[in-house]
Amino acid sequence: MKKIFSLFIKNANDVTNPEVRFKYASVTSVFGVIVNAILVAIKFIAFLLSGSVSILADALNNLSDASTSIVGFIGFKLSMRPADKEHPYGHGRYEYVTALLVCIIIMVIGVELFKSGVEKIITPSPVELTLTTLIILLSSIILKIFLSVLNGVGGKLIKSNTLLATMQDSRNDAIATFAVLISLVINHFFSVNLDGYMTVAVAIFIFISGIGIIRDTVSGLVGKPPEKETVEKIKQKLLSNEGVLGIHDLIVHDYGVGRQFASVHVEMAAEGDVILSHELIDAIEKRFLEEDGLEIVIHFDPVSTTNPLAVEMRDYLTSNVSAVNDKLSVHDVRIVEGKYRNIVIFDCVMPHSVPFTEKELKLRLDELVKLKYPSFDTVVTIDKVFE
Repeated sequence: MKKIFSLFIKNANDVTNPEVRFKYASVTSVFGVIVNAILVAIKFIAFLLSGSVSILADALNNLSDASTSIVGFIGFKLSMRPADKEHPYGHGRYEYVTALLVCIIIMVIGVELFKSGVEKIITPSPVELTLTTLIILLSSIILKIFLSVLNGVGGKLIKSNTLLATMQDSRNDAIATFAVLISLVINHFFSVNLDGYMTVAVAIFIFISGIGIIRDTVSGLVGKPPEKETVEKIKQKLLSNEGVLGIHDLIVHDYGVGRQFASVHVEMAAEGDVILSHELIDAIEKRFLEEDGLEIVIHFDPVSTTNPLAVEMRDYLTSNVSAVNDKLSVHDVRIVEGKYRNIVIFDCVMPHSVPFTEKELKLRLDELVKLKYPSFDTVVTIDKVFE
């Protein structure tokens, strides 16, 4: 399938380029419209030959599939619009909106197929399997599998929810047509009319599938966490820079593929040259933009590397905080030694799965500190996880 895209798309491997992504959408849309138009015509012929209402419903399903291909194409076109005053982060999320529309169309088709199936169960009519009908249905299954694979490969290459939703829609169509074929074969050899029952079963399958796709699409619109691979790549790239001692509070904002923004805190030696540290941060930000297309804002957190007690305290907390909960991590550890009071100040990252309230967690962390440093009080800031 990659060869098909390479045949029609110059620089097909540059999948983060908006122009290239649009061409992927164009190729899948053109194939979708042409194939579904052919299927509507031949399935209508099959309906006339067989009298099967499930074949007619399947033909109407293909007619709507042609429209979803056009909807997906329009969504990609809108997502390419540049940022403006009203949408400073671009229009990349239009792609999520069109994926949602495709899902809604899938579910509407499921409802209509269900109604047709129930009517067929209540008032069954004779159906007939001919050689022409058999060839048409088998051809339909092959063409739908082709569209499913085409959209699946394209969707994974350019990370498109719209193409992945269309892939599942085409897969559902292949299953639906196969079910229709099975019902005709059973009726032909055993005189058992399952046309209506098979239509209902397919409709339920399509509807449930649509709900699952909608759940994934809405998650992107609402704001799902970034992929683990993306987070790990950013972390490793940051830590590969000499002078960066640690990172935390990484937040990635997703406004569509190729339109991601991030912010992160990096720990660097407090005793180092501030100007040089600032220059390093500028260089890192520029490299992310040039190499990954990621606009990242880096906050500099100074940590002591020469105060033995501060270093010891940081090592103790980072190594032993797992005793409180293995999902916890700490950062920005610093100490204030006074005449009457000693304080250790640090942040603790608290994932949503930790079974404590913030108040309970602060008490447990205070107990952890006092196990080794009884003269120190704690000032803890609880951070939430955005990864």
